[in-house]
Amino acid sequence: MTKATKGTLLPRKLTANLAIVGEQIKLARLRRNLSLAQIAERATCSELSVIRVEKGSATVAIGIYLRVLYALQLDEDILLIAQKDEIGRSLQDLSLKQRRRASKRD
Repeated sequence: MTKATKGTLLPRKLTANLAIVGEQIKLARLRRNLSLAQIAERATCSELSVIRVEKGSATVAIGIYLRVLYALQLDEDILLIAQKDEIGRSLQDLSLKQRRRASKRD
């Protein structure tokens, strides 16, 4: 087991979210009836890396997560991240609603 450092510590909510993502990736692999070795070969990484992805490890590079998703033909799912951005859109709408004076006409 690796020692937790400042770089690997995540808030509990993010750790839980990564665990969910890992479980979803594992279920996708099992639904396709693919072995760890097959995914590792297709993703050009080690089986240990795939196991760590499926556990939702925060120390695995995002590129490995993407290659595993690609091996499962789920790589387009990465485009769903931050797609809605409800908070950002609300903030943008608030700034658009500010009243402005009309320019002076000569």
